[in-house]
Amino acid sequence: MDLDPDDVFGDDEDDLDNENYIERVATKELVVYLVDASPKMFNTTCPADDQKDETHFHIAVSCISQSLKTQIINRSYDEIAICFFNTREKKNLQDLNGVFVFNVADRENLDGPTARLIKEFDHIKFLFLFFKDIGSQYGIVSGSRENSLYNALWVAQALLRKGSTKTADKRILLFTNEDDPFGNIMGVAKMDMTRTTLQRAKDAQDLGISIELLPLSRPDEEFNVSLFYADMIGLGGDDLAQFTPSSVGEKLLNMKDQLTKRMLKKRIVRKITFSIAGGLSIELNTYALIRPNVPGTITWLDSVTNRPLKTERFFICADTGALMPEAEKRFQPYKHENIKFTVNELSEIKRISTGHLRLLGFKSLSCLKEYHNLRPSTFVFPSDQEMIGSTSIFIALHTSMLRLKRYAVAFYGSSTHPQLVALVAQEEIVTAGGQVEPPGMHMIYLPYSNDEMEILQLHSDENVAAPRATDDQIKKAVALMNHIDLKDFSVCQFANPALQRHYAVLQALALEEDEMPEIKDETLPDEEGMARPGTAKAIDEFKFSVYGEDYDEENDFAGNCKVSEASRKRKAVAENAAKESANYDWSDLADNGKLKDLTVAELKYYLAAHNIPLSGKKETLISRILTHMGK
Repeated sequence: MDLDPDDVFGDDEDDLDNENYIERVATKELVVYLVDASPKMFNTTCPADDQKDETHFHIAVSCISQSLKTQIINRSYDEIAICFFNTREKKNLQDLNGVFVFNVADRENLDGPTARLIKEFDHIKFLFLFFKDIGSQYGIVSGSRENSLYNALWVAQALLRKGSTKTADKRILLFTNEDDPFGNIMGVAKMDMTRTTLQRAKDAQDLGISIELLPLSRPDEEFNVSLFYADMIGLGGDDLAQFTPSSVGEKLLNMKDQLTKRMLKKRIVRKITFSIAGGLSIELNTYALIRPNVPGTITWLDSVTNRPLKTERFFICADTGALMPEAEKRFQPYKHENIKFTVNELSEIKRISTGHLRLLGFKSLSCLKEYHNLRPSTFVFPSDQEMIGSTSIFIALHTSMLRLKRYAVAFYGSSTHPQLVALVAQEEIVTAGGQVEPPGMHMIYLPYSNDEMEILQLHSDENVAAPRATDDQIKKAVALMNHIDLKDFSVCQFANPALQRHYAVLQALALEEDEMPEIKDETLPDEEGMARPGTAKAIDEFKFSVYGEDYDEENDFAGNCKVSEASRKRKAVAENAAKESANYDWSDLADNGKLKDLTVAELKYYLAAHNIPLSGKKETLISRILTHMGK
């Protein structure tokens, strides 16, 4: 979603046409995390990234904690609740056994995430605290009529009574490693428990609550969703065949990303009216595609209570000092007379566009150039919610544009930023794995005339021949590109390091953490990959083909005075690291196993002195040192 940072004509009151306002009202999410706390969740362990065994319960808690930290930044106005079932203690408004709703003081059970909630929930990772305050036990056992899963669904459904399904998405995310919760019960009792639990899940879904399963596979066997949960969450046919839980290793690597992706559903940015011709209009939904993430707006806080400040503005009469009871008026001198305007009148005068999309005509696709797409496009799709027949008209227009190879030119924009847009029809692409590209149109924001710049001629003198690469240089360049080609590249693979550090600082301050989380700069070159024999050889061959074998890069830069400030700093850091590294007997430290006693900063002296990558945890740094020393 792209907002105009230079909204100089913005009004003081809230603009209902603002995209951010509409998205915030229409797509609020209410989520209940249901976490199985049975003994099996604590008995089953899996190897984690740091080679330490983690229980499935610890994995689920870590995933939820990371999701809350992401959510409090991206969508803090969504509301969540955390609920454990198969617990010894009970804590819920229905007073049902085996269900514990985790919460903190001064917060409703279903409310927005807070720093205090995240901080105290992180303490659940310490199992002695969990067993002391909450406890674990099987809530579904033979000979008992207790059904903790039924109770958990009931509590979750009650928590999600808040809000309307028209303005909020209601979801239940279930973590468990038990694929057959009623496996220990036989006969009529099992049939009765299964039937009532499935009916409770169906009642929740009938109320607009979606139930999603996040299964944790045991090391010895895969999670079999068809035993029970396929019926509970409504999986069948192709959906059941495609629902194959990942292996244990992949689950550990992808669980946090998977949970985040499930949290970030496709959301409508806003609804717009598309005026075609002769009073004919249809309704469209717009969806934001890839957008750059930016830091949130600044919120002023009270220095004592740390609560957000509310700004209020009053107008005082300069003559009497009394508060003005009516809204202020502005004026414009005209022919020795002051013409007065109210705030609403000025707002209407400034309103250049109504915010609707108005068709102007069609042009051939050959007229649309790649450089016309200066900013991310918006995907549009029809909706019959308010205007019946919009889909039929849109399909007819979409089909004709594809057949005639035309795109539509339309007038669109907010009240302060109108512009021309191009509507390009996209054909549906379906493969054996499902739909790859949906049918619809991309709304491309066309540039203004001053956005297009003329190409500067580097070699404008016709008498001087422009340099040309030789066949050997081209061959070496192709070999270099083949070696350093990024496979399956996507811009989503790289996070903004400055933004990551910004939020890491906020997180450390909010959670009162002693150390700031380590931020990995994914935009830095892959030094280990560049050092591979094949890649290093391709780089050297390309350099020699262009500059020759006698080329000295450092002398050339020094002679041309082109050494940048960053290069000077890197050289100074390397020299300092070499000096500090000489103070340690690294061979003795490695032989006696004392490298682990050094700090990360001290370990990096050796790595920087020998031009070895510095990223990674302490264990990774020690491993690199030992590998370099051949030990």
